[in-house]
Amino acid sequence: MASRLSALRRPAVAAATVALVGVGGTAIALGTSKKHTISMPIADIKRDANTGRIIPPKFPDLKTREQQLADLRRSGDANEEEYDLVIIGGGATGTGIAVDAITRGLKVALVERDDFSSGTSSKSTKLVHGGVRYLEKAVTTLDYPQLELVIEALRERRTFLNIAPHLSSSLPILLPLQKYWHVPYMWAGTKTYDLLAGSQGLESSYYVSKSKALEQFPLLRKQNLIGALVYYDGQHNDSRMNVSLAVTAALYGATVLNHVEVTDLNKDAQGKIRGVQVKDVLGGQDTPAFSVRAKGVINATGPFADAVEQMDDKKRKPIVAPASGAHVMLPGKLCPNGMGLLDAATSDGRVVFVLPWQGKTLAGTTDNACEVEHEPIALEKDVDFILKEVNKLFVPDAALTNDDVLASWSGIRPLVKDPNAKNTESLVRSHLVTVSPSGLLTCAGGKWTTYRQMAEDAVDEAIKTFNLTPKPVTLPDISGAMPPLETTGQCCTLTTPLVGAHGFSPDLASQIAAHHSIDLDIAQHLASNYGDRAWAVLSTPGAPTRLLPAFPFVEAEIRHGVHHESACTAADLIARRTRLAFLDVGSALHVLPRVIDVMGEELSWDEARKEHEWKATVLFFRSMGLPEDQLNVTRNDVVKGNVARKIERGAEKAVATVSGSIPNFEGQTLSAKTKA
Repeated sequence: MASRLSALRRPAVAAATVALVGVGGTAIALGTSKKHTISMPIADIKRDANTGRIIPPKFPDLKTREQQLADLRRSGDANEEEYDLVIIGGGATGTGIAVDAITRGLKVALVERDDFSSGTSSKSTKLVHGGVRYLEKAVTTLDYPQLELVIEALRERRTFLNIAPHLSSSLPILLPLQKYWHVPYMWAGTKTYDLLAGSQGLESSYYVSKSKALEQFPLLRKQNLIGALVYYDGQHNDSRMNVSLAVTAALYGATVLNHVEVTDLNKDAQGKIRGVQVKDVLGGQDTPAFSVRAKGVINATGPFADAVEQMDDKKRKPIVAPASGAHVMLPGKLCPNGMGLLDAATSDGRVVFVLPWQGKTLAGTTDNACEVEHEPIALEKDVDFILKEVNKLFVPDAALTNDDVLASWSGIRPLVKDPNAKNTESLVRSHLVTVSPSGLLTCAGGKWTTYRQMAEDAVDEAIKTFNLTPKPVTLPDISGAMPPLETTGQCCTLTTPLVGAHGFSPDLASQIAAHHSIDLDIAQHLASNYGDRAWAVLSTPGAPTRLLPAFPFVEAEIRHGVHHESACTAADLIARRTRLAFLDVGSALHVLPRVIDVMGEELSWDEARKEHEWKATVLFFRSMGLPEDQLNVTRNDVVKGNVARKIERGAEKAVATVSGSIPNFEGQTLSAKTKA
């Protein structure tokens, strides 16, 4: 077992010069950061020579699910070429590995039991960050490996903004200060954070007065406030980033399938793994499993890594130490100016973020040891803890209660531990890449921000372990406007744009709004969630039809998700292609009838399948905070307006029974110009 830990990778510290000035025992770092801006798209915009109007790009089609299943089955034939790698797990790590491997010229397949990002990868705090709290811990405890991790994450943070600028952005975060000695201490910390990012830094941190802090947060509690510091980190749309990785890998030639479960590992006479047995989960209980041959198998299943490890060897010691992190979605009035808050002094020493996201306010997180489960639920005590800590930040008149919680969820962070350490609770600080005696390569641990580095390390190890041969390859153009991508056989994921990024610029929203005469909030939503693929969404039937008056989601996103983003179930669509279930689970319930109807049209669902989707999705909503008394609600209840839901109206809160304020899901739809 000792050899299994030989591939643990820690990042090298980037070269940097740090000027430290001692002030009352406080180390103050001086440095500068660069402003992150995307001004022009990578791909040229084509215009009609006579009218000057933009000619929307034409994008390549994704293979259908049936075609990809056929490719997967074909590899089981001894007369056909086997895969170089089969990746188990479609979260951030697994899809990141798929992109890395396919762009190195390897033959790749990825299978995911549920949906891309259905687990931890969709249930994050939506931050792409090094972690100011980790930096403080590294300094105060003289923990050099922890410092290395912060530097690695700060470098990777900028990569998100480069390869997926439509899904990622820099976010200012305000640190309220309540004691005068906090000013030099926290200033030193934020400036060190800036400096450690080096050339990959974002905007520089700065001090603001009490009055300026209150301008940004009118509801911020004034008592004891003396000023604040503002620093920058990255923010992203986690599940859409995950789906974009999966789609990018598939468009470049990988076989990428969700709702396909690995039921066993195939081994040869010498006990070496030579592939997997898989089953199409959507095919029903009687669907037989089939064999997929591969030179190597990678376990990238996050919290479920031990289950696959023990599929290889039932005596394998666990390496995952799961920890749950609860989050709640609150009204957008708390962060009205696009700036977040960090409470670094909670009652139990943890930090709580209060962040603007998709027009609402996201707050979290907790950090508790837990058991691994498929659909974890945010516990009442965790939701209460978050609300209590958030309320400490704001004036009493803005006090939040459970009535303000629009959605809640819990994600399981797959921390890893050394199974051979004397202290069995000893956690590995970075990610872990191990290879078992039978040849199962497991990549576990880490966090969203470092997914790309984890993938690179895993593919590097796979090439050595499985004797693979990367090669230069000409990859097809996925932008609709550029030459094919020429690769060298080396890792190129630092600079390879993901699907949607090529034609994105800050002007995209206004361009598509003008071209299609749609509401600007819809255009902004589509541009920031789909990038240049917004053009494809708007070419889909039902393009400008809102699903709900108060949200910019449109019916065309359902059809686009089915045909171009591998959405197979209503939960796939309503939670991870759109993010409505995370933003407001009550609204997600009310739009569910129309989502099922449109998906049924596209996928030829019969009434039995529609009923199954209804029950399965409502049960899923339980993990999004749907009240227990609504878990048995019927479609008819929702359609007739008999189900209460929370409605946010400006700064007010109310609970209303919806009747006539949403589309009639039996056929009537909203006009294209309905205002939110």
